[in-house]
Amino acid sequence: MRTFRTRTTASAATAFLAALSLTACQNGGSDAGAASGTPAVTASTAPVGAATQADAKATPEAGTAGTGDTTGSGAPRPRHTSLNDDGTGTSTGTGTSTGDKAKPGAKDKAAAPASFVTCTSANTRVTVTRPTRPINHLLITAQNTGSRTCLAYAAPLLRFDDEQAAPGFVEGSRPQAVVTLAPGEAAYASVILSGERAPEEANGRVTKRLGVLFAARDASGSVGAPATVKLPAGTYKTDDVAVTYWQSSLDDALSF
Repeated sequence: MRTFRTRTTASAATAFLAALSLTACQNGGSDAGAASGTPAVTASTAPVGAATQADAKATPEAGTAGTGDTTGSGAPRPRHTSLNDDGTGTSTGTGTSTGDKAKPGAKDKAAAPASFVTCTSANTRVTVTRPTRPINHLLITAQNTGSRTCLAYAAPLLRFDDEQAAPGFVEGSRPQAVVTLAPGEAAYASVILSGERAPEEANGRVTKRLGVLFAARDASGSVGAPATVKLPAGTYKTDDVAVTYWQSSLDDALSF
């Protein structure tokens, strides 16, 4: 039995040496192989990774590096994350985001724009007084009594008593921006009751009531109903009467 094993081993060795000699001859007798006694090695045509499948199964922790869009083993596809308005992240691509989710309605609340309305007699309280300085002036005050910020566009549109013609505007009083009134804040405009002409030339007379209308945003006319106020006793005006644009401060309104 022992003799059979020895012969088998010797025969296998002889066949192996013969195969190596044949391979060396087919490769043209490489000088390097002949000099060193080491047989030349030919490149394998087996698919890449075929020889390592057994190793991969033996060590499942070691994944193979993937290229492009990989499935199964290999590196996962990267996620693209963008920030929402409330600071939380939103992931796109494969996989599911595991970040903190925004509370319902938080994004909508943060993105909601400020809401403004036009100032009208419905959301303001209009009063008219006679200042001590300058003379021949009235002061119109419009205070925001609503719960939302309102915009006082252009200048107040006035009507004395039952007159059809409205006073003109003091063009030099136009502000650089629309007057914005938060709840409780006020806008001011002054009325210049007479011009440079003498009262008899400009049809001077005493008036008792004043209707105040607010201008529309597009300057196409007025909005809302007029606020009608009683004028201080003895208010005297002429046809040269003019009104300033709305101002954000009392001092600015009375400087014209």
